[in-house]
Amino acid sequence: MFRVVFVMDIFNRSVVLAKGGVREKYLHVSDSSAVCSSSDPVSIIKLLQPREVYIADLNVLQGKEPLEANAEIIREVSLRADTMLDFGISSPEGVNKALSIAGTAVIGTETGTISAIKDAAFENPGRISVSIDMKHGKVLKEDPEIPESPFEIVKVLNNFPLKDLIFLDLDRVGTASGFDPEFLCKLVEYSRHSVLLAGGVKDMEDLFTLDRLGIKGALVATAVHSGMVSPDVLNSGLKAYNKR
Repeated sequence: MFRVVFVMDIFNRSVVLAKGGVREKYLHVSDSSAVCSSSDPVSIIKLLQPREVYIADLNVLQGKEPLEANAEIIREVSLRADTMLDFGISSPEGVNKALSIAGTAVIGTETGTISAIKDAAFENPGRISVSIDMKHGKVLKEDPEIPESPFEIVKVLNNFPLKDLIFLDLDRVGTASGFDPEFLCKLVEYSRHSVLLAGGVKDMEDLFTLDRLGIKGALVATAVHSGMVSPDVLNSGLKAYNKR
């Protein structure tokens, strides 16, 4: 089953819309969305009823607030949808905090270490997703043990009991600029885990293309709010939509 995961970037308890990964320029989603008139996370979840949600807590990611600032509202969302939480986890304490309010903790290469990923995966099998974070064609990382090549990273991560891998191209977030099919096919070939794409999805046809490439899911926000991806697939799935 191809997973369509609805993305919500939360800042100051409101949903904001991503544009090219420039977090400080995000605007309230209600300013431009074709599908919702509110920026309240719970109201949006009640309206769109997605099966899965990916939340990026921008307050924590930008170092402006502790996790507690948005924790209550994230917990409310997680009661209504299977929730993946990313706030720049870099320690076991961060993993525990994430899993206390969401079903899945996301550890990105930008902030995580191979050691932290390994420990978290074996202590919480099936509840850790790893995001391979890319910007300007390079892997974002601080840990020297993380390889420069995304394919080599995948080889290392194959040894850990992860839920899945997310390939996040920050340059393409919110741009509807597409993706590199050849690169993604190679990523799928190397990975023993399900691979999800984040960034660049433009419309429904992109989702069908990703499915054919062997990608197991896509993280979407802008394409839903622009009306190019039907909100129905967030709940019913891609195959159900295709049968209409």
